[in-house]
Order: sequence, then structure tokens, then C-alpha cells
Amino acid sequence: MYILGLWDGHDSGAALIKNNKIIYAANEERFTKRKLEIKFPYNSINAALKFEGIKPSDVKTIAFPTLELTKTISRVFPSQKEYYYKFRRRKIPKPRFETLMYYQKYAMTSIGVLPLCSQISRYEISKKLKEMGFVNFKLYGIDHHKAHAATAAFTSGFKKQLVVTLDGVGDGLCSSVSTFENNNLEIKKTIPARNSIGIFYEQITNILGMRELEDEGKIMAMADYSYPFPFKENKLKELFEVNKTDIKARFGPIKQYKILSDIAWNTPREQLAYMAQQLLEEVLVKYFSNLNEEYGYEYISTSGGTMSNVKANMRIREETGIKDMYIFPHMGDGGIALGAAMCVNYELNQISSYDFDNAYLGNEYDDEYIRTELKKYKQFDFELDKNKSKHAAELISKDNYLFWFQGRMEYGPRALGNRSIIAKPSSDTVKDRLNLFVKKREWFQPFAPSILEEERDRILQNARGKYNKFMTTAYKVKKEFEENMKSVVHVDMTARPQMVGSENKSYMELLKYIKKLEGLGVVLNTSLNIHGMPIAMEPKDIIYAAIDTKTRYLFIGNYFVENKKYI
Repeated sequence: MYILGLWDGHDSGAALIKNNKIIYAANEERFTKRKLEIKFPYNSINAALKFEGIKPSDVKTIAFPTLELTKTISRVFPSQKEYYYKFRRRKIPKPRFETLMYYQKYAMTSIGVLPLCSQISRYEISKKLKEMGFVNFKLYGIDHHKAHAATAAFTSGFKKQLVVTLDGVGDGLCSSVSTFENNNLEIKKTIPARNSIGIFYEQITNILGMRELEDEGKIMAMADYSYPFPFKENKLKELFEVNKTDIKARFGPIKQYKILSDIAWNTPREQLAYMAQQLLEEVLVKYFSNLNEEYGYEYISTSGGTMSNVKANMRIREETGIKDMYIFPHMGDGGIALGAAMCVNYELNQISSYDFDNAYLGNEYDDEYIRTELKKYKQFDFELDKNKSKHAAELISKDNYLFWFQGRMEYGPRALGNRSIIAKPSSDTVKDRLNLFVKKREWFQPFAPSILEEERDRILQNARGKYNKFMTTAYKVKKEFEENMKSVVHVDMTARPQMVGSENKSYMELLKYIKKLEGLGVVLNTSLNIHGMPIAMEPKDIIYAAIDTKTRYLFIGNYFVENKKYI
């Protein structure tokens, strides 16, 4: 039985499930080349069908998440959604009534689901699916936070767990708490969108001149460049309180935005970022501690955009008394197409567990296809490389960075060794070259490391529990490795590692060769894309990126490629 999940909002995409197996999952941005695409996922749906070799008529069960008023309106009037996308990403001149647009958003998104929303959304989505050739299908509308919860609960591997979702807003809520036991997922409580700590963090991101729903990680990184002070001196500390298992905002989002804007007027940006990050961490640590005390589960799985904050995740894992914590790797809204499909599979077939050892769920290209693409460009020399992992490790050891394009594309916002730019973790020279000429990132943003699973306990503090293969939480790096990893360790000695094992054999082999050469199985790993673009999907994406950045060395499938026009 096939179940197709689709999402037509922020970071739209599609996922295909067959029985208890995830066949394919990808996001529309990889096809349209518009980061965090919001258009209907025609390309993602077609790619899922093509990957499995089936036609639209072979799929009879389809699911989509989110039925709230604002989403319904955007389905009826897609031009309104397109305008806000360009506004949010600052791709248009600053509107005259910018602040009023934010106020309208905060007022509308808090409303949630109204009568007729479900029927209208189903009609609009059904119409598009029928145009694609889908016939005689049944369409299911799924609650936003139920979709988030399903991704966490059904992929964590925990048999008995508390499931927590936290995001900005979805279907009028910002958080949900469920229990999962004996294959039964049961919702216990929810928190209304008015109390959203996620919206608060979005507002800080916007007020500091960055793009909400996109640049929150920059705020987290910037916070560590403020001088520290205790929480009792934080000007924002009264904005939220945690009362048992409730998070309460003192003000609604509109008044809160006005207050934050006033505070920002005479507060240095690093200090405001520090206050926001400190407040977020204090609220979440207390919230999860109280949840642990209330429900008594040793294992917690989580999803939702707020859970992308790796520093908060680190403190939750270390300070709340839980035994282990799992964060679904595509925790933002880009993951809820898969969550919607999982919800329907659970309701219809009682399937509540999926093998999720890796997130390599997207497109793959064979050597014949790669060779055909490379032959179009005379500036590249290329040859088959039977020892690509060893060769790549040798080049990295000599202070080169390289593009590493292998296997199936990763699902989610992180490059995990299949669509990666990799380099030596101890070289300031390479780090600066990547920042200035390839990624064009702000100087205060740290790169992340990929490390061998077997190196975890040697390098990291408090690295208990399951291996984190998905870069979803931070860890403290032991002092003795600071120099060896200075390009991937933040100023506070934390890193956001990917722990690599047999789920990615060629990448694991590369790291083992690096260990032989350098004494430490670690590389700098950043996503294979240039500034402002989504992560690469197909060979031509990496070719264009190499031409644009004048990058010398590429490994594409089993081909070693050298760009003759390099810096």
C-alpha cells in the first residue's frame, strides 16, 4: 500500500511510504532552486513516483498537514503566499507598512482552524492532484502537530517515550505533548500559539535584521559573542514563564513584538541575541524538566522548528534528568509531508515504526548519467577513481577543500556526507577560503564536524545515548582537541557533530583514512551549496557551484574531477 504525503507551505515537499518503509522524501527547493520553497510540490511528487517507478493512478491514499485559516487562504490565493515569501526573504524593496504586515501575520496565525477550512483546503489540493493524473484517491487532512509528533515517535526507535513538538505556530498551536507506549500514540496536552517561544525567537531574528524561519541559527551563534550575565539580569526574562507543564507568554505576539523592538533600539545586537538564546534555553530546560517529572519517561523524542536550536537541545539532554533524547532530523515544517503520511499509515494500518538509520531518501545518479553531464564542460578533467575515499582523504590532509557528491540526497536541512563540502578541521586557511569564496557566511557562524562513531567518546563530553547521526544537538568538545578541531568548534567549545558509521560506508572509509593521516577521524562538513542556494541535488548543481566558486577538486559518484579553472 502506497501513501503519499505532501506539504504545500514553508519548505514544501513530498514523501512516499510503502507499508512500513520510507521509499522517498525530498523538498521542492532542491528542484526549483529557491531556498525554502513555498509552491505546491509538483516536482517532489513526480520525483517520488519516478523513483519507485509508479504512476499517479497507483497511489490511492494521500495525506497533507495543516488546516488553519492562513494556510487555507494561501491555498485559495497563492499569489498572497508568493508575496509574503519574497517579503520574508527580503527579495523585494522594504514595504511601506512592514510592521503592519508582521502584525497581521501574528493575528491571523493564532486563529487556527475554523469551520470550512478543511473542506476548502481539501478541494484546492484535490484539484491540483487531479491535474497531475491522480484518480480515485482518498485525501486525508492531518493536524500540523500530529504530523510533527509522528515523525519523532515513529523514527526514534524508542519503544516507550514522551513525544514533544515545539514550533512557531501550526493549526493554532505551538506545542503538543503525547505519550507513545505499546505502539499507541496518545496526545496529552497542547499549548496555544499565543504562548509560542518559537514566534518570540522568530521576532528576535527579524528585529536583528535577519530572515525569520531561516536565520535563527545565526542568532544562536551570535549569542556567544556577547559578554555573559546571569539570567536574573536578562531584560527579557519576564516575557515567558513555565508553570508546571505549560509555557505562558506574558503578552500576545503583537505587543511582544513592540516591546522587543523598543529593547533592541538601545541594546547591542550580540547582547540581544544572548538574552534571547538564554531565555529560550531557560524556558525549554524548565519545560522539559517538568514534563519529565509529570510523565516519568526516560526517553523523549521531539520535532518542530524550535527543536532545531542545538544549544537548547544540549542543555535539555544534559540537565532535565532524561536518559536519552531524539530530535527528528527534518524537524521543521519541511518534514511534515512525511509526518502526514505516517499519521495516515498509523490510523489505517497501525504501523508505528520505521527503520530510520539514515536520512538518505532523495535522488541518486549513476556514473553513466554523471559522465554525460561532465562531458558537457571542457574545463573539467575526470576519471573513474576506485579509491575515492583514500584519494579524498589525502587531498584534505594537504589543506584542500573538496566537493563530495555521493549516493542519495539527504532529507532535511543538513548535509550528511552525500552532498557535502569537506575539509581539514584544523586549518584556519581552508576555513577562511570557504567562508569568503564559497559559502560567503557571516564570520561568527561555526562550521560543523563529521566524526567517526568510534571517536565520539574520545572527543566529546557527555556523549551518552544513541549515536547522533543527524547533527541535531551540540556537544562540548574536550579541551585537548581544541587545536585539532578549531575550524569546527565554536567560541564556547561546542560543536554540532554528525557521527558517522556503516550507514554511509564511503564516507566512513574517508574518515578512517583521515584518522590514519591526521590521528583524528574528523572532517569539517558543510552543505554543498553556494550562498543563498539550496543544497545540491543533481550533478549539474555541483558543476555550476564549482564553476561559480572556482573550486578545484570534486568527487562525483565514482569520478574524481579536477577543475582546470580554479583559484
